[in-house]
Formats: sequence, structure tokens, C-alpha cells
Amino acid sequence: ILDGVRRIDFVLSYVDDKDGEKKQERRREFEANLEKIGLQLETEDKSDSKDQKTYFLKIHAPWDVLTTYADVLKIKVPFKLSDIPHSQDVPLEWLSHPFRLPEHIMRPQPDYFTYPFDKAKTDFFLITDKDTFFPPSTRNRIVYYILARCPYYKEGRREREKTGIKRLLSNGTYTAAFPLHDCRYWKRARNAECESERYNLYKHWASFLCFYKEQPLNLIRKYYGEKIGIYFAWLGFYTEMLFFAAVMGLICFTYGVLSYDDNVSSKEICDPDIGGNIVMCPLCDRKCPFWKLNSTCLSSWQSHLFDNEGTVFFAIFMGIWVTLFLEFWKRRQARLEYEWDLVDFEEEQQQLQIRPEFEIRCTNRRLNKITKEMEPYLPVTSKCARFCLSAATVIFWISLIVACIIGVIAYRLAVYAAFASIIKDPLRNIQLVGRFITPQLATSVTASCINFVIIMILNFFYERVAIWITDMEIPKTHLEYENRLTMKMFLFQFVNYYSSCFYVAFFKGKFVGYPGKYSYMFGDRSSLRNEECDPGGCLIELTTQLVIVMSGKQLWGNIQEALLPLMRNWWNSRKGRHRPENHYSRWEQDHVLLNFTQLGLFYEYLEMVIQFGFITLFVASFPLAPLLALFNNILEIRVDAWKFTTQFRRPVASKARNIGAWLEILNTVAIVSVVTNAFIMAFTSDMIPRLVFLYTNGQNSSMSGYVNNSLSIYNISQIPERNMPEEKDNWFINSTDTCRYRDYRNPPGHTKQYSHTMQFWHILAAKMAFIIIMEHVVFMVKFFVAWMIPDVPSDVKARFKRERYLIQEYLHNYEVERVKLQLSASFITEPQSEMSSMTDKHEVLSECL
Repeated sequence: ILDGVRRIDFVLSYVDDKDGEKKQERRREFEANLEKIGLQLETEDKSDSKDQKTYFLKIHAPWDVLTTYADVLKIKVPFKLSDIPHSQDVPLEWLSHPFRLPEHIMRPQPDYFTYPFDKAKTDFFLITDKDTFFPPSTRNRIVYYILARCPYYKEGRREREKTGIKRLLSNGTYTAAFPLHDCRYWKRARNAECESERYNLYKHWASFLCFYKEQPLNLIRKYYGEKIGIYFAWLGFYTEMLFFAAVMGLICFTYGVLSYDDNVSSKEICDPDIGGNIVMCPLCDRKCPFWKLNSTCLSSWQSHLFDNEGTVFFAIFMGIWVTLFLEFWKRRQARLEYEWDLVDFEEEQQQLQIRPEFEIRCTNRRLNKITKEMEPYLPVTSKCARFCLSAATVIFWISLIVACIIGVIAYRLAVYAAFASIIKDPLRNIQLVGRFITPQLATSVTASCINFVIIMILNFFYERVAIWITDMEIPKTHLEYENRLTMKMFLFQFVNYYSSCFYVAFFKGKFVGYPGKYSYMFGDRSSLRNEECDPGGCLIELTTQLVIVMSGKQLWGNIQEALLPLMRNWWNSRKGRHRPENHYSRWEQDHVLLNFTQLGLFYEYLEMVIQFGFITLFVASFPLAPLLALFNNILEIRVDAWKFTTQFRRPVASKARNIGAWLEILNTVAIVSVVTNAFIMAFTSDMIPRLVFLYTNGQNSSMSGYVNNSLSIYNISQIPERNMPEEKDNWFINSTDTCRYRDYRNPPGHTKQYSHTMQFWHILAAKMAFIIIMEHVVFMVKFFVAWMIPDVPSDVKARFKRERYLIQEYLHNYEVERVKLQLSASFITEPQSEMSSMTDKHEVLSECL
């Protein structure tokens, strides 16, 4: 309460410093202009603050100001209690009872028919108490709209840049601007009239013991606004759908574990009489020795866990799952749009939300053909120049990522030889470690870790660059600003996070050549020979890369989101900043909390969309990825809820009818994921070569002999000196004149020696056929499912049409009665008292409604 009577709608804080006179002049002009608009101000002197140096300016918006700006912003307000019944309860509701929250938490307010506020028709709306008619979220939204556009230049001068609270915060005139939380989060408010919504959110939403409970979305929306509410609705729905993908992925992984003993290929590799007698060609120049195939026994078993028949099924399943997720989300989103009064939001509201920065920086004016009003605009020449600079900056940073990836690849090629010279034959050297770590695995793990560090460093710099170039473009509306920043950040993050996985999946081991004619990264004169796949296959390396990058990102994100605020909380408690309200005022308690910026939700969405890419684009290589994502998201929801209720100041409420540009990004990732998984199964996995062997060369439908069939032969005497190992091992000199390598080529002595065999072309044809069939099957199912599931549920359509009809009917009746009152008033000869006429008027209107 401002002075024991009025509500505090917003708080500004400031301190005196060396530039005190200049800042004091700005504050004086700004506050004078606020009072001219009609806001009521009261300053809390620094002597009353605990730190004895911070002033707090408390702002109250009176009824006239609220109604004026509610009319300007076309804010929808209730005019009658809704008589449309809620949808019927779902069957077997008792099964979901343990996951439900109390009704007063799930539905904190009744359903009303709403209509955009019109100051000329105040008697049309359901105004029982002027103090509570506009909820706190609407009040702080109106006050912030005023603060963002209020100038602070002297009267008679027109300095357009001297406008808005954002500039005053950036130049240090004010230190903070925020609406207040309603009470303490750990205890109900003392005042019985206070709703204690923050306490309810902490108890029923932010508590980690409620991880299995539904989210109180209506309460979140009421307290924080629709934009934050829609984010948590999407995150909760995404987590629910992840449960089904996680279960299926766990089943496929379990199949790989249970079929462990039936893996004939691994048995042949591990067999001392088969794999132990196969001498393999060196995997790098000079440093790598000849080696026996059975030394990769463990790697082949590990590869089978993820590269088996169940993986094909899971890749197809995920292509269908992602379609179901997006289609069902559109339905959930449509239902929220209706329930939260957002259906007509963009048409009526979005054009009114021009960014103050656009109004300030665009000095040119032109006539709007629709509104017939003069409005600011950015000239085409300036817009093109800014766009070109923005595009060049984005291209430069993406090129920098590609250069870093090439550097990591060069590292892999150079370090592989070093690991090979250390580990060599695992039966001879490093007994305790060499059995479990092959040179390929050691190289892959270290390169993945280095790549993750580079990713985080580039992210740190690019986040700032992306915001700078988006500010430089001067987008017109907040929605346009967020969409442009979203596209830039996601494009960068896409290349940054996924490029290493794309390299391992589609390039590594595909351009190796063969003994005597190897391919090199920077040409034949280079010493960096192109990297070969792990003998167990490239899929296990893609799995390693995916696990390290995905898990590392999630772990780092959780550390940033949970541990750092906890440490800050502990530090504040040591400094005595968390004290009872009778010692520490509400505005001081909120002042020490973190500021939730306008881009706060942007980073939350970005984190989840990048995770979505990991579990869809490369899920064929790691069926457990959805399970890891599920565990992370269950934690993510409660960590975010805990941050919002305990660590952040109350954000300014804002509206949004959907998740914006993120939905188009998700749709694009879903389409690309079908293609990537088809190529992974065809070219990265060994599934197609095994199936071709099984149905063409296999005896009695057996995989016996596949390992020998998949290895080509090369004459050791024909290997060039640069490819031979420096240290000659005596164990192979008398045992064989040939070595083996992974490929399908004719043996030495053949008329077309070392050229591809017919089996190679058969396998290639099978791979292309598999890609075409899988893509067509999945896309046909996707489009069929999308066609079968309407974006808007039929009951929501019916309820929306019914509500529109009733609103028009009520509005028509109101206008008719209003005309009747005006006509009847003109025929009254005896003057009535003002009070009785107003009473009669309200009685007639109430009967009409």
C-alpha cells in the first residue's frame, strides 16, 4: 500500500552519485511529466532504507489513468459472468487425481465474457470495485506502457531521444524499475484481503516435491501474464509428450541389451580364431601400427547397443512422434487462446505495441493508410543498409564456427596418431586402460569436450553480437524484434551445436580412400590423413559426440539456473537482506532480487528448442536421448518456477497468443529430422550392409561370415612408405602378406584390383532405396496425421462462436437500452435527483444483461 490507502503499482529506485545534479534534473522532469499524465507519486527517503542510500519512488495509477489507457490498449475486461459450461470431465478421472491440484489453485477466478474496454461505456462492464476491477498484472502493464513513453526533457524543448524509462535505466538515472510481488513466498500475507498468489505459486508449483503434479497455468497467467503462462504451458506439454518418446527409446535400448548375446558380428570380432587372425591395415601414417581386429571387441559390443534392428523402428517412430507433438500442441494452444481471451489479440493489440526505441530513432513521419494518422517509419535505404550489415555479421560468425569445426577436425587427425602411438596394441601396452580405450574413442571424447568448450565460448560472444545487430535494425514492434533475434540466435546455435554431430554422422569415414591411395584433409602434401570410423562403426562415435554435447549443455544450463542463484541467495542472507517484512519493506525485499529482462523467456525457449533438435535430428544414434531430456525437463520446470517465485522481481505482465517464431522453427527441425535420421540409418549405421548380406550372401539366414565379407584385402608390400608404421612389429611379418580394411573393393591380383565390387553398388542402391522409402513413409504418415488432427478442437470452435454470438447480443441489448434511456430522459418533465436517475439507469442495464 502506498500511503495506507492507495495500491503501489510500480516502484523506481535511485541513489545519489557524482553525477547527481544532471540525474536529479532528469528525474525531476520525468516525474513532473508522470504527474501531468495523472500518475500519483510518493518518494521513500534514503534515511528510511536499510542501506541508507537508496531512494524508492512509489507509483500509483488512479482510476482515470487506468481507464484512459485501458481504452487506448484495448484491454479486454469482464462485463458478465460466463454461462457456458466447462468441458465434460474426462473418463477415468480418478486415475489422474494424484496429479491434480486444488480447484481454487487451478481456477483462481471465474470465467467471464470479456470485451475491449471503452471509457464511454463504463456502465456496460462488471465494475463492482474500482480498486480490484483491473488486476495487478494489468495495472503494472499499463503503468509500464506510460513509463516507456514518458519524456524527460524540459517543457518547450523537443529532444526525442530523451524519452522512456529504458534510457533512464541505461544512463543510471534510476537503478531499477519493477512492479511488486504481492507477499512473501514462504508465508501468506498478513492482510486477509491479499490473495497471496505468490505464496500459492511457491507452494503448489515451485516446490520440488510437486514435480509429478500438473502446473497451475491459470494462476501463472493471472500473476505473471499470458506470455510467461504460454511458455510454461508449452514446456509442460513438451515434457508430457517426451514421456512416450522416452518409454519407446528405453524399450529399443533394452532390446539392444537383451539381444547382446545374439550379436554374431561381435562374436566373430572377439573370437581369437576369427578376429584374432585378421590383421588390419594402419589407421594413420607412421604412428599407427598394424593391429588385430579382436582388439576392438568391446567397441563392437558397445556399438550393438545402439546399432540394431530396433533403431530403425525407433527412427520411424520419432518421425511420427514429432508430428503428433506439434499437432497436439496446436490444439492445446488453441484451447489456451480461447480460455485466456487471446483469439483477437494480434489484430487489435500488436500494432499498438510499437517499440519506444522505434518511435525515438525514426524521425521520419508518413501517413498510415489504414489509421489515417502520421506514424514513424524507417526509410528503405536505411533499412537495406542495416540489413546488409546484419547479414554480413551473421555470415562472419557462422564462418567463424565452421573454421573452429575445421580446427577441431584437424585436432582429431593430429591427435589420433599421438593416441595410437601411446596405446597401440592393447594387449601389449597400458593394460589397465588400453582394453577399454581405443585411439578412436580417446580422440572422439577429447575432441567432443574441446568442441563443447568452443561452443560455449562462441555462444557467450554471439549472444551480445546478435542483440547488438538486432537493435541496429530498429524493428518496429516487440514481436518483430523477438522474431528477428530468434532467427539469428537459432541459426547460429544450430550451426554451433549441431555441426560437429553432422561431421561425425555424414562426413567422417566417408572420404578415407584405401591403402596406397588415402585421402588427406588439405591435399596429398598434407600429413593430416582423413579420419576413419571406429572399427565398431561411426554410429558409436556419433553417440559419444551427442551424449557429451547434449549432456554438457544441460548440465551447464542447470548449474547456471539453479546453483548460481542459490549462491547469490546465500550471500544475500549472510548480508541480512532476507528479513521479515516488519524489518525490511516489500519494495526493499524485491529490490535485491534479480531483474527478469525482456529477453528472459527468449533464452528459456532457445535452450529447449536446441534440446528438441538433439532428440530429433540425431535420435537414431542414441535412443536414450528423450529419456535424458525428460529428466532434465522435469527438473527444468521446477527450477524455472522456483526462480520466478523466489529469485526474480515480478516481471511486467505482457500478452502473447502463441510461442511465436519458435513454432515455425520446430516445424522446420521436425522435417529436417526425418531426412537426417534416414541418412544416419543408411550411411552411418551398419544396418543396411548387414541386411544386404543377410538376404543375399547369408547361409540359412545367418549373419555368420559378415565380418570377413565387410573387409577388403590389401597387399602389405604395395603400401607406400609414408603409410607404413615407423616401428616394425615382428608379430605380423611371418604371419601374413596382406592386411584388411573396411570397404568393398576387389583383392590384389584381380583384373580390377582395388576398385569397388558389385556388392558395394548393391549396398549403395539399398541405402538410397531405404532413404527414399523411409522418407516417403514417414512424410506420408506425418501429413496424414496432420490432416486427421484439426488445429482447433471442435468444442473450442463451438464455444468461441457461441461466446461471440452472446457478446454481440449483450452489446446490442446494451445499446438499445441506452438509447431508450436517452429518449425517455428527454420526455421527463419533472427533474429527478441525480442519484435516483443513476439508480434507475443501472437497474435497467442490469436487467438487460
